[in-house]
Amino acid sequence: MNTGTVGVVGTPVKTRRYESPVRAEQAARTRTAVLRAARSLFTTRGYGATSVADIARRARVSVDTVYASVGRKPDLLLAVHDMILGASDEPLPAEERDYVRAVRAAPTAEAKIRTYADALGEVLPRTVPLVLALREAGRTDSRCRTVADDLDTRRAANMRRFAGELRATGRLRDDLTDEDVADLVWSMNDAAYFELMRARGRTPQEFADVLADVWTRTLLA
Repeated sequence: MNTGTVGVVGTPVKTRRYESPVRAEQAARTRTAVLRAARSLFTTRGYGATSVADIARRARVSVDTVYASVGRKPDLLLAVHDMILGASDEPLPAEERDYVRAVRAAPTAEAKIRTYADALGEVLPRTVPLVLALREAGRTDSRCRTVADDLDTRRAANMRRFAGELRATGRLRDDLTDEDVADLVWSMNDAAYFELMRARGRTPQEFADVLADVWTRTLLA
């Protein structure tokens, strides 16, 4: 009698799937190797000049392993984008990023704005080329377009949280809604705006200074 698969009344019993700690650790190491390889190649060669096969060779795994551990090329880029924002070897959600914690810890609205603007001056030079490449690829690749749209939507949601942080200080103008605040910040921290400022000869620090100045003058009472 097979008691491992049939219950006492003859009904099938679900067997537990054994998860090997060794196998899980190996999978985590493989994923980290893939992500590191993708970050290295995307940030040096560029998104368009890097293939999934290139990433697989750098990580010393098969292409199928890259797909299984992270996903397709747009998914790899999104992961690398979040690794850069989080200064981590793993993609981090917004609330776990150091600069987000620093913004929350800042005691005044002015300090929150300055902290966030300075963080953008640090990370955008590395993330903007990735975002622009993703948008360009989205002209012909539906998955790239979806990832790019999702990234913009996620950024907008994060800006609404930032607006809430500012409102909690009591310093926002009374005539502005959180959506008004979020829309202004969202438009000015976009990759396209960073590129426009860079084309005018602005350094990343000057870009950050402009953001801090405009947001402080426009949003605060």
